[in-house]
Amino acid sequence: VSRRVKYASLGVLVLQNASLVLSIRYVRTLPGERFLPTTAVVMAEAMKGSACLLLVRQTAVTLHEAVVGQFGDTLRLAVPSLIYTLQNNLQYVAISNLPAATFQVTYQLKILTTALFSVLLLGTALSRLQWLSLALLFAGVALVQAEQARAVPSAAALSPSPGPEAPAQSYAVGLAAVAASCLSSGFAGVYFERLLKRSGGSIWVRNVQLGAVGTAVGLGAMLAAEGPAVAALGFFYGYNGAVWAVVVNQAAGGLLVAVVVRYADNILKGFATALSILASTAASAHLFGFRPRAPFLAGTAMVLAAVVLYGRPRGAGGRSQDSGKSVGP
Repeated sequence: VSRRVKYASLGVLVLQNASLVLSIRYVRTLPGERFLPTTAVVMAEAMKGSACLLLVRQTAVTLHEAVVGQFGDTLRLAVPSLIYTLQNNLQYVAISNLPAATFQVTYQLKILTTALFSVLLLGTALSRLQWLSLALLFAGVALVQAEQARAVPSAAALSPSPGPEAPAQSYAVGLAAVAASCLSSGFAGVYFERLLKRSGGSIWVRNVQLGAVGTAVGLGAMLAAEGPAVAALGFFYGYNGAVWAVVVNQAAGGLLVAVVVRYADNILKGFATALSILASTAASAHLFGFRPRAPFLAGTAMVLAAVVLYGRPRGAGGRSQDSGKSVGP
């Protein structure tokens, strides 16, 4: 049964990774009423925490015990919650300003930032092959970005079809947002792992705590960034079926990571990531008219190779960098 669950979870992970980027790109470039991204982040956190509560088959009493009874752990989880909220909001900014395929390739820099923070905060030892794969990853992303910078000489070239509420897009803003998102993703993931190793406890209970704190943090960020707009337009302004699909997809992604970590190994996770990049590129060409050129394809191939190489085990006596690792949302 575990073998079936492993491959099923990886297949769903490929679908989720690719569809989330494409669907966010779609809903953020449509003309007409545009939903407020901070409200979508709040809803995704609330859904994720509620789903974890159901998964552990507990009640509101246990939620109180997890959040208030273990208040010290909850406070410590406020740090990754804050960073995850920042990361989720940055993803909306990045995908709104970058082609979906370009974002998907560039976002793999989170592997590099996670590895570096693992070395600095956890004392993780990387193999030579992993260092080589990280260098290959960086070179591939740099090649993709250099090609895309030449292909998009102005922000106007990225603008969607004219609409009353469809603003011009900025490649520089998108690139800065995805870089900051990768940095925050790497730090938050390693920080969360460090907390789990020190305090223990169920991954699902910890996700309940993260969801509760993340919802509160998300509400604060929403009020700070878009409070007047939410008050004037309403929390669910611009929501439709496609937007709700994005919210549910984003909430499911955090839960899916925990399932994949439990049942899959690093090689299969690497292949799942590679397949999601290929799927996003192919779908972008069909849905958005994206036409990758030779340098983009070469850089993407380098990133794919790096992702697969990074997840390879070290050998009979070695230990993969992620062995026994618990991962947050």
